[in-house]
Amino acid sequence: MLRRALVASLAGLSALLPAAVPARELVPAEKRIIPYVAELPACTDPDVLAEVSGRFADKEAGYWNSPLTILSYDRVQPVAFRPWGLDTIPRRYCTANAAVSDGTWHRVDFSVREDLGFIGAGWNVEFCVAGLDRNLAYSPACRMARP
Repeated sequence: MLRRALVASLAGLSALLPAAVPARELVPAEKRIIPYVAELPACTDPDVLAEVSGRFADKEAGYWNSPLTILSYDRVQPVAFRPWGLDTIPRRYCTANAAVSDGTWHRVDFSVREDLGFIGAGWNVEFCVAGLDRNLAYSPACRMARP
């Protein structure tokens, strides 16, 4: 008897809940009113790697009073392209090993992002050097810089 009353009350409650909402339709970023083109430079593009190196040197000198720079890259490879679907801002995620001026090697995780450059023009790079993320912005171990 108690079981029947419980089932009846649950059935009554389910009638009060709203019906299932259908999933929203995904509009690819290339078909928006102001569209993206999803043509990002490759992970191995010299301009991308130079951007990472330059910004790393600026950050080390400006914030940490450190002379560290990235000298070279090894095993640069893509990790993901648009991992969250077609309706998000196009991003290419990459990883590489970097030789730093203190003689050590560190993993670098970086992403190339469309229309996130200066005032929304061009591509931009976001990066994290494992072991040298001193303010823990991408902690733990640069995990937040990866997809």
